[in-house]
Amino acid sequence: MRSITRLRGRPGGVVALLTASLLATTLLVAVTGVGTAAPSAPDNTVYQLANGCYAVQSASGDFVRRDAAGYRADRASADEAEPFRLHAAQLGRFMFYGVDGSMLAHDGTNTVVATAAATPMTDWTVMSSDENFVLTATTNGRQLVTRDNALAMAEPGSQPDTGSFTLVPRTGCADFPESEVNATGNPTEIGLGGEVRGFIDTHVHMNASEFMGGNLHCGKPFDPQGVTAALVDCPDHQPNGMPALLENVLSYGNPFETHDTTGWPTFADWPAQDSLTHEQTYYKWVERAWRGGLRIFTNLFVANRVLCELYPSKRNPCNEMETVRIQAEQTRELQDYIDAQYGGPGRGWFRIVSSPAEARQVAADGKLAVTLGVEVSEPFGCSLRNGVAQCDENDIDQGLDELYDLGVRQMIVTHKFDNALGGTRFDGGITGVAVNIGNYLGTGEFWQSEPCQGVAEDNELPTKVDGAQNLIGMLPPGVTLPVYPAGPQCNSRGLTSLGEHMIQGLMDRGMIVDIDHLSVKAADDALTMLEAAHYSGVVSSHSWSDPSYYKRIYALGGFVALYAGQLESSDGTSETDGKPKEKGFIQAWREAREMRSDDYYFGFGYGADTNGFGPQAAPRGDADVNPLQYPYTAFDGTVMDKQHAGTRVFDVNTDGVAQYGLIPDWIADMRIAGGPDGDTIIDDMSRGAEAYLQMWERARN
Repeated sequence: MRSITRLRGRPGGVVALLTASLLATTLLVAVTGVGTAAPSAPDNTVYQLANGCYAVQSASGDFVRRDAAGYRADRASADEAEPFRLHAAQLGRFMFYGVDGSMLAHDGTNTVVATAAATPMTDWTVMSSDENFVLTATTNGRQLVTRDNALAMAEPGSQPDTGSFTLVPRTGCADFPESEVNATGNPTEIGLGGEVRGFIDTHVHMNASEFMGGNLHCGKPFDPQGVTAALVDCPDHQPNGMPALLENVLSYGNPFETHDTTGWPTFADWPAQDSLTHEQTYYKWVERAWRGGLRIFTNLFVANRVLCELYPSKRNPCNEMETVRIQAEQTRELQDYIDAQYGGPGRGWFRIVSSPAEARQVAADGKLAVTLGVEVSEPFGCSLRNGVAQCDENDIDQGLDELYDLGVRQMIVTHKFDNALGGTRFDGGITGVAVNIGNYLGTGEFWQSEPCQGVAEDNELPTKVDGAQNLIGMLPPGVTLPVYPAGPQCNSRGLTSLGEHMIQGLMDRGMIVDIDHLSVKAADDALTMLEAAHYSGVVSSHSWSDPSYYKRIYALGGFVALYAGQLESSDGTSETDGKPKEKGFIQAWREAREMRSDDYYFGFGYGADTNGFGPQAAPRGDADVNPLQYPYTAFDGTVMDKQHAGTRVFDVNTDGVAQYGLIPDWIADMRIAGGPDGDTIIDDMSRGAEAYLQMWERARN
């Protein structure tokens, strides 16, 4: 099994390790919590079947029963019929779950079978026909019919006269497997004067299952066939985790590490706060965060062409804009899936919004407002190759229009590598070597530096390459890493003219400029443009900009969120690069708070960067002697107990933020970690959603 000691650090360093791991890989492989908000869609007899318990009766009066051979239809009474729990696989689609855990399924042709495995063959499209229902196999369009007391599948397009069924209400159904929420109470609606009280995450990646070619990340935020299909390990991690090179290097620092690959229902080794290729934003875990106070959730579509091309296994294209389209589609499918669990379109708690007015209405309905953003390295194909931009202003205009139509309202301009829009903020230490090599592979050039001017600095570049011999071996013959001068060095690239066009285009559309990952020179250029326009729509979403810029952001009426890492500051030095460890969330909040502007409503946020190859918060250092006590009461009165998923019970005192459902626990823990400032930070965090909305509203005026 895996070791207890694992790599920890800020998210940028982990992404750098990912680059190194991919380079190495290239060589090696050449409760359920049903909502109570008022429905926003008309009643529909099909949608209302979700989670119900029914017997299935044919038009001739036969009931479906379970026997040793599978399922059949005969003249049994309703009490003798099989009671099925109807799990909504999507709007208008269901799985028929029997009392012994087997499901009504088909074999792809004419035969109806029983199976214990949730697969696409257990997925049925249900349509109403007068007072009856027609059941069609979602995979092939064949209709379920009865023939001589047998169940069969009719040919697509035929019109069988024995293909309608009645669903008779029953009791005694088994519960379909699902992660619990373990929260009591309903999310509060808007407060006095329309103020939205609650937390905001400005930086999370719920669609990581579709990035990097789609095969690197293990698990999904949902699956039509449920949790047993969604929370499974990657095939290349089997049988004991040792083949999982990237997971082992990224998470444990040991390419020969092992881990339990079972997933649901035991989750023996994952999710974990530092297991970086396993799913952490399963929708039920996000639901718990919403019930624990989360009101705005900024889901960033993420992609990196270079790293995708390096990874050998993929099912999706590496084109970054195509990846964005795939992730946008998955997000809307997720919204529909959650709606299906709650009885129809608009009834779910997960609501994608594209304006602050929509977000306020969602809050008024007691639901979660989901905003969309983008964090890619080559937006609109704006890569840089040997100093030549691979896009033009027309590409940017068309790309921004497409993103806007997809509902995207927040954007990071550069990410990890320099591009045609500007320079990126360096990664430091040995991990910076890995990312610099990735920059070379993507652009044909290494980072170019100059002495930093002023207070703001990029992360320190390595002045020597000790320990990087294996990385250097990835470079083409004759290419050597640059050795940078000692002292603070900053990326010499600021915003290009195309980058300025991008910033102006974001302002013209009332979109939010996220300055994280911009080099300090490019960030300064961007802030200067925003200041000249008096534009409030600016954020630092997850601690990837120089803190000295926070005062300028606040002066514009912008918003600051910190990476959701350790609450307390640490002494000593980092295990990876020998530099002093960074201050914790509480101390960073104190310092940012001092820079706030009295001209604007103040609230604070966090950027979890979940699924973004950044470790989540480990248990608080003194949690063993001064733990968060369960159950606890969230700021709005919701009672939160330890979360159960299958047979696993999660506890922030021992697990840290192993998955997103523990975010409310991490925030509640701030009251303890903050000492005399505990109440103040909880108050600031609960004002975060409103502060963000007011910033967004100013950007659109």
